[in-house]
Amino acid sequence: MVGKAYNDSHIFHSFSPTYTLLSYLCFIYLPFSIRLQVVDTRNSSTVTEFILVGFEQSTPSTRALLFALFLALYSLAMAMNGLIIFITWTDPRLNSPMYFFLGHLSFLDVCFITTTIPQMLIHLVIKNHTLTFASCLTQMYLVFGVGVAECILLAFMAYDRYVAICHPLAYAQIMSQQVCVSLVSIAWFFGLINGILLDYMTFRGPFCRDNHIENFFCEAPIVIALSCGDPQFSLRVIFADAIVVLLSPMVLIVISYARILASILGRNSSSGRGKTFSTCASHLTVVIFFYTSAMFSYMNPRSTHGPDKDKPFSLLYTIITPMCNPVIYSFRNKEMKGTMARALGRSSLSQAESV
Repeated sequence: MVGKAYNDSHIFHSFSPTYTLLSYLCFIYLPFSIRLQVVDTRNSSTVTEFILVGFEQSTPSTRALLFALFLALYSLAMAMNGLIIFITWTDPRLNSPMYFFLGHLSFLDVCFITTTIPQMLIHLVIKNHTLTFASCLTQMYLVFGVGVAECILLAFMAYDRYVAICHPLAYAQIMSQQVCVSLVSIAWFFGLINGILLDYMTFRGPFCRDNHIENFFCEAPIVIALSCGDPQFSLRVIFADAIVVLLSPMVLIVISYARILASILGRNSSSGRGKTFSTCASHLTVVIFFYTSAMFSYMNPRSTHGPDKDKPFSLLYTIITPMCNPVIYSFRNKEMKGTMARALGRSSLSQAESV
């Protein structure tokens, strides 16, 4: 194992910069959202709320089936990610930077799916699908902030694998606890700041056209298309931002894995190669799932989009990927599987004793 075990004080200090930053951003962001709504009202905007179409056109039996399916997927994602958060933060045997990042990735996944899926489940069982400006703006901000933070964190996780495989002797020194905490804080900082920029570009103009959003949550390109002004400038800014946010981390991921591959092919031991490939395959699978769906949503021309195409990809990166992350990491990692089995065993034993 690398470094010391993370105790409770380490965990608290690792998150305190993030929570302090989040509180500060909420303090400056909420007045901004209120001012934005007031400006729209003064401009005589006729749209004061949005209607999420989602699965409104589906039959009642189809909506009931979708509700059961998405509720099961959401519950599974929350349970799996919650278990990973618990064991990576409490089990001293999982005290390496890789599991430190994995715990934060699961925390981001929990935040990500909670911003969209509970609302979608409610809309599947009630007829009122309206959403206020403030609610739509807040949801979009959280989706952007957490999503960008996850993109950056995945790049840092690739760098961690590169250091562990290509520079094993210096791994403890390079990926120290202070460095790991700094990298996670950087991911949160850029995610939350980027969310403010993208929210402003989305809601900068008045809305006086159709207020129906052809999706189950407030997605920026769809909302911008409903604006009365020229949406091209905002769409170009979001497209440029997506290039920076998605492609910059991907460049780091590609470089890291190119060097990892070169290092693996230079080894003589086939068993060592297999173990290294197994460790990296989990992370690469998560990266492919997340980046493919995000690129389709924010880097494709809107003319190629439509409700039938947007919804599947939105579902992919809002619920399928967060659900698959813990499954991929746990089933391809013997150490993680063993720790999860021990945690579940202890839970079952304690329940049996209480009965």
